[in-house]
Amino acid sequence: MKKYFTLLSILMLCVAATLQAQNGGVKGTITDQANDVLIGANVSIKGTTTGTTSDTDGNFTLSPIDNGTYTLLISYIGYEEIEKSVTISGAIVDIGTITLNPSLLFLSNQIVVSGSRRAEKLTETPATIQVISSKQIEELPSFNPGELLSRVKGVEYVRSGVAATGVNIRGFNSNFNAKNLQINDGRYATLIATGLPFGPLGTIIKEDVDRIEVILGPNAALYGPNAHNGLVNTITKDPRSSEGTTFALGAGNQSMVTARLRHAQKINDKWAFKVTGEYTKGEEFEFADSVYIDRLDANGNPGPDGVKEGYEELELDNDFNFMRGSAALYYSLNDDADIIASWGGSNSTYLAPTNVGRNQIVDWKINYYSLKYASTHFFAQAYMTTSKTDDTYAIDERTKQYYRGIDAGLSDAEARGEQSYSSAAKFKDASQRYNAEVQYNNEVGNFSYAVGAQWQRDLANSKGTYLLDTDENDYIQIDQTGVYGQAEYKFGSGFKGTAAFRGDNHEIYGFNFVPKLGIVKTVKDGAFRLTYGQGIAAPTILNMYGNLFGGLILGNSDGFTLADGTKVEKQGVEKIQSYEIGYKGQASKKLFVDANAYYNISEDFLSPVTVVGVTTERGSVPTSQVQAAYGIYGGLVATYVNFGQVNTYGFDLGLNYQLAKHVTMNFNYSYFNYSVDEDNLEENDFNKDGVVNKLDVLVNAPKNKFGIGINYSDGKFFGNIFTRWVEEYDYFSSYQIAAKTQDLTYRGTPVVENSRSTDTYNYGPLGGFVNVDLGLGYHINDTFTMSGQITNLFDAEFREFTASPFIGRLYSVELKINLGKK
Repeated sequence: MKKYFTLLSILMLCVAATLQAQNGGVKGTITDQANDVLIGANVSIKGTTTGTTSDTDGNFTLSPIDNGTYTLLISYIGYEEIEKSVTISGAIVDIGTITLNPSLLFLSNQIVVSGSRRAEKLTETPATIQVISSKQIEELPSFNPGELLSRVKGVEYVRSGVAATGVNIRGFNSNFNAKNLQINDGRYATLIATGLPFGPLGTIIKEDVDRIEVILGPNAALYGPNAHNGLVNTITKDPRSSEGTTFALGAGNQSMVTARLRHAQKINDKWAFKVTGEYTKGEEFEFADSVYIDRLDANGNPGPDGVKEGYEELELDNDFNFMRGSAALYYSLNDDADIIASWGGSNSTYLAPTNVGRNQIVDWKINYYSLKYASTHFFAQAYMTTSKTDDTYAIDERTKQYYRGIDAGLSDAEARGEQSYSSAAKFKDASQRYNAEVQYNNEVGNFSYAVGAQWQRDLANSKGTYLLDTDENDYIQIDQTGVYGQAEYKFGSGFKGTAAFRGDNHEIYGFNFVPKLGIVKTVKDGAFRLTYGQGIAAPTILNMYGNLFGGLILGNSDGFTLADGTKVEKQGVEKIQSYEIGYKGQASKKLFVDANAYYNISEDFLSPVTVVGVTTERGSVPTSQVQAAYGIYGGLVATYVNFGQVNTYGFDLGLNYQLAKHVTMNFNYSYFNYSVDEDNLEENDFNKDGVVNKLDVLVNAPKNKFGIGINYSDGKFFGNIFTRWVEEYDYFSSYQIAAKTQDLTYRGTPVVENSRSTDTYNYGPLGGFVNVDLGLGYHINDTFTMSGQITNLFDAEFREFTASPFIGRLYSVELKINLGKK
């Protein structure tokens, strides 16, 4: 018996020793230089897949770990990676607080979420993702973080004024471009009726932006059906890792003044909140677009030879102002689950370019209300978005109607009054959108997956002004549902495979399935990737139910019948297939390389508004019952259709090099081109002139562009100088034209530079400029920072977009007051 007891004791001691060896681990806290905790920082054992992330207090625990000596890799996006040796001996080892320093290079250990809706290394995501870090945003002396998109490779950036900026990706831009999906903290940030990105209507202030992730091409299938050309994902700060109060005061030329406030506070281990606010105002560059009008003489007859005369826009208001703010309340159910309630709103007045001149945006209000649940494996959210304006109007159409009133014998006051809006020049909006989403993700060994479902209900209401609704109680309701899934498997030897899908069912344009496949090979400090993906661009509510200028422009949700009996099919989705190969990683300790090449096949383009001819029916309804101004137009309709197939291809190259301890250089270059079957007149001859050329394809993008910048940051001083070159290119978008003189006719008028086109003035091609921006700043102490910038340093005169002014020099200064933690 004693013998057995001795053996049992020895066995128990062995088991205890084994359990002790397996129950060791390591814990610690991760912060930045300002002693703010870093949430979601990565901690892993070098050479293995074992790892964890820091929690809302910056704390982490990695266990169980067998006894031994290991090297920990600790990393966070925008910060330098740290290696720390630790010895485990049957207990949890506390390594204390680890402080990460900001990185001047875009290191290969950066973590992103936009590629697969889960955290992964930037180099290992099967998509081309560009990141604008919190450090870049913090050191930008401007109220508009969108300006930094001009420094991102592969992005076609345009500035249409002092405050308005826009982006496109890989061609086919227009003055009404809804093909780039904009997301803010997982919410769609697009207008309900037009599908356009919020842009200046946004609710987020610069001080609350943690980072911006940009996906090039249709590789964001998990986010939504309209991530066609790309995705811009803005992620805001968590108040638990960014406590404190920040004031920002700025001023500049064009009478620009801005004031911004952010306060974030962790109340206790369960509760935290943040509030933000901004007021910015200024004056747009002096510019009046030409409006061409058929005038009548004193006897009521058309002018000589029916020639249109050009006039400046009526009562042009160059002042702009923006008010925006937000509030969010965070509640931690436990260490792994949060409930977040948030609101954001804005009120904006500014000038906006469109396909038919400029719109005067007047007091356009955006609001969202969101409730979100997030845990290790589950994510759910529900949110409502509202859009409201009562006084926005189309300047071009109002100007035309004013002169028509004058020709009809009205006084100036009468012509400027309601008469000037009588052809539906005024746009009202009282639309709503409801969204809900649920997602589950998990990881089992080398296999990880995510599945989710989304629901959306659009309730569009224009109060009978620009949609086919009738009054403020008549909503155009459209429902759509989507399901998505993604699976990843690590095969070993550095290989990872990804398969994803998205299926969407839309009430009007039906069901669409979008797949994605990718493989990533990780090598030392980098990775190669090969990806195949599909995407769609869906018609917007305006495309389907538009009703502009007395029914001259009608939406195409039901098709049309022409006077000769020809059928015009209802508009469907635009489709794209994309093949992409790329590499991203550190080629050396001081050099980071990001390169990709792609080939796209696009078909069934969503056309700009185009005249289809005299119609007799819209769907099964006579045109005379739909077109309010049938007595004037007689059934002549402009609408939106699908057409053509075009292949596009190109490559992007980005380099970041550390020149010295505090100095880096970044360089980016992009090439873009296309091919089209010029013999396929049936599909590709969009304007039906018997030949396929650039007026059918409407690529609207430069072939070549590059940027080069030098950045300095030493903890006290910071500064950068950035030079951008964009090759000259022709641009055509409905009424808008910007092109060199050539043997072409656009909308019935020869294409001649610096002369009148059919509906607007052709100032010549876009691009063809070199722009230099300079920024400087100084951290006076932990509380005060002074900075300033000059955009277009040498005051070069150039025009980046149609229906927009020539961009002159802009300069601004900013004082930031950071009161730190509370």
